[in-house]
Amino acid sequence: MSINVAVAGATGYAGGEILRLLLAHPAYLGGDLVIGALTGASNAGQPVEELMPHLPQLAGRVIEDTSPETLAGHDVVFLGLPHGYSAAIGAALPEDVIVIDCAADFRLRDAAAWERYYGSEHAGSWPYGIPEMSGHREAIAASTRVAVPGCFPTGATLAAWPAVQAGLIHPDLNVVSITGVSGAGKKAAVPMLGSETMGSLKAYNTAGKHRHTPEIAQNLGEFTDQDVTVSFTPVLAPLPRGILTTVTAPLAGELSPARAREVYSEAYDSETFVHLLPEGQQPQTQNVVGSNMCHVQVEVDEDAGKLLLTSAIDNLTKGTAGAAVQCMNLTLGWDEAAGLPRAGVAP
Repeated sequence: MSINVAVAGATGYAGGEILRLLLAHPAYLGGDLVIGALTGASNAGQPVEELMPHLPQLAGRVIEDTSPETLAGHDVVFLGLPHGYSAAIGAALPEDVIVIDCAADFRLRDAAAWERYYGSEHAGSWPYGIPEMSGHREAIAASTRVAVPGCFPTGATLAAWPAVQAGLIHPDLNVVSITGVSGAGKKAAVPMLGSETMGSLKAYNTAGKHRHTPEIAQNLGEFTDQDVTVSFTPVLAPLPRGILTTVTAPLAGELSPARAREVYSEAYDSETFVHLLPEGQQPQTQNVVGSNMCHVQVEVDEDAGKLLLTSAIDNLTKGTAGAAVQCMNLTLGWDEAAGLPRAGVAP
């Protein structure tokens, strides 16, 4: 029996990337996965081939209106909607439907943090979709509801959690993430125009104002009994896609480079989608574009008494859609890596 999959918000960057991955999924190619309703809001009624010509397999399809009625009857529903819209749809779908939410609605467990950063009533929390975090793979596999992580928290969490868990650092972290413009979504906005972004770098939502700050702190707080503080600075760069993240934190004691690498090897040697680079090699966004990979490096800055952690991801793949498909695979009991590329598109 085929699994019927719907994508709400299909014409956005996240929805389009989910579809790109599903079209190459072995279950789709083998007839065990069927792509059902493709929905949108302002684009309802328009042909898919006009909106997403990079997906020729879907030529002839038309975008439908996003509603619980349209999404009903599917086995899996991906929600690629603006923040604040997923809660109502998730509540309207039966519990036996797998709902994978790419928005922030169900990521935060702290209602006060949600209300502070998003300004609406907290809808609750779902199992959090970074399988590489301890205990999360099992929780995802046992659930029919998954909250896909934010792109910045993905890069920062995968860079830092092994160091926090092993007690290598005091959990007072400075996080800087340089991101491509697709992270802002597909909506028209003057700051995202080519004439505004090409040849320019800009920090934004600085000094604790970015919505992903509490999500990073929440994730890393799972690995320590100490209070976690996060100073997060996102930087917009003239790239279509990709995030390069650096995390610096004070050393908790004497630490050799060999011990630091040992901790990260133990955390990631068995993980398909996280790769600890050889000593001296730095993560680069160009090496992960189009892939579900996170490349990581760990270094000890002895003079400063700091640990430097660096990661690179594709914000649309491992940072959003790839994570969503990875979680779908787990909830269905399929091979976790099915349909997810490890090889990047380089150059």
